[in-house]
Amino acid sequence: MSINNLIKRLQDIMRQDAGVDGDAQRISQIVWLLFLKVYDAKEELWEFHDEAYTSIIPEDLRWRNWAIDNKDGKALTGEDLLNFINNVLFPTLKELEINEFTSKSSAIVKYVFEDAYNYMKNGVLLRQVINLLNEVDFTEYQERHAFNDIYETILKDLQSAGNAGEYYTPRAITEFMVNVLKPQIGETVADFAAGTGGFLISALNYLDQQVKTPKDREILQSSLYGIEKKPLPHLLCVTNILLHDIDNPEIDHKNSLEKNIRDYKEADKFNIIMMNPPFGGTEEESIKTNFPVEFRTSETADLFLTLIMHRLKKKGRVGIVLPDGFLFGNDNAKMAIKQKLLNEFNLHTIVRLPNGVFAPYTDINTNLLFFDYNGKGTKEVWYYEHRLPEGYKKYTKTKPIKIQEFKAEEEWWNNRIETEVAWKVSKDDIIKRGYNLDIKNPNVEEEDLDHPEVILEKYNQSVQKVNEIQDKIIAELRKII
Repeated sequence: MSINNLIKRLQDIMRQDAGVDGDAQRISQIVWLLFLKVYDAKEELWEFHDEAYTSIIPEDLRWRNWAIDNKDGKALTGEDLLNFINNVLFPTLKELEINEFTSKSSAIVKYVFEDAYNYMKNGVLLRQVINLLNEVDFTEYQERHAFNDIYETILKDLQSAGNAGEYYTPRAITEFMVNVLKPQIGETVADFAAGTGGFLISALNYLDQQVKTPKDREILQSSLYGIEKKPLPHLLCVTNILLHDIDNPEIDHKNSLEKNIRDYKEADKFNIIMMNPPFGGTEEESIKTNFPVEFRTSETADLFLTLIMHRLKKKGRVGIVLPDGFLFGNDNAKMAIKQKLLNEFNLHTIVRLPNGVFAPYTDINTNLLFFDYNGKGTKEVWYYEHRLPEGYKKYTKTKPIKIQEFKAEEEWWNNRIETEVAWKVSKDDIIKRGYNLDIKNPNVEEEDLDHPEVILEKYNQSVQKVNEIQDKIIAELRKII
């Protein structure tokens, strides 16, 4: 069965259920069921390699002992199935006892079910959904890794539903950023707004190609770290990481900004940080106090950039997605952040992306910023203009950006010369521009642009529109969580 067909069949069944309202709830339902099935498959492998392995899930609540239908008339269905899930399974998993000695692979069960919910009210339809999921064998390597396709399908459905609540980063972007940052075995990789784990999975796939020995495999197991505060993306991320054979996923379910950045020590820092932080969002005053006064701002993306600079190891490398508003913004916090960035870090590359990369979420223009922690600051910044493929006016949901398009950037990366799409600007020139990093391609004739104040107003209007959409999404999510 194709993955696309599987998801479609699951959703078709759930559309008949009065308890499930909209694609967001259908997807949430699929995801927690998938997690339990995937976790059971992983436990089979752990049991095979460790005879002493004991599941944190009580024996009668393990997927294999209630979800499998042997066609002998004994499988739970109807009201019996609903009663079991609502009154036994969920309460038990939500209240699992964990402590500092509980392994990450065990504790994760409690974490993912803290915000999970069973929406289905028809036990017969629920049995049909479970039986359909059981047609996929996640103990088989190929089918485990086919979850990537399930994951992609789910994300597309979230986009269509308009309830994603995140700017999910296209795979082409994550793969390009990993290809130029080149993580190595022994280095740690982090994403402080991990979403569904796109950057981490791309990094994992890159690192996996370097594994030559059992020791390499052991090191890889503890190389990735993520934080995601929203329940559905967190669950998707954990499930995806598990299926990529990371047995103890370090994916925390919390807000990365809720800790005072002055409290981070060397052990809390990473070699590589890759992120597409939420932008256009706002944070509570209590969050702002976690940052030095000069960096306090309502703009979520700016706070994340400040966090990155405080959690990057010496000689560490960063790739981050940021909107144009950061480049040309001149409020006090943005100015302080850019001064710190240019004075202490080497901001060596800005890739300017064309319109529509993050369609259908936003039309805000975005950029890929790359910098290293050298302690000496920036001498010059290279810019590279990523142009649309021939015949494209913009990227769309049906015409997304593709990894093949970054071949030119990758070839240019280690042999930098000025071209019609690549140019460099000195730090001194940037300072003279008032730390304005929004520098257009000098090889292209200037269009008749609006006054900067007009551009800024348009940007603020776009941000306001994004905030309004996010508020609606949060309200919907609160109904279903």
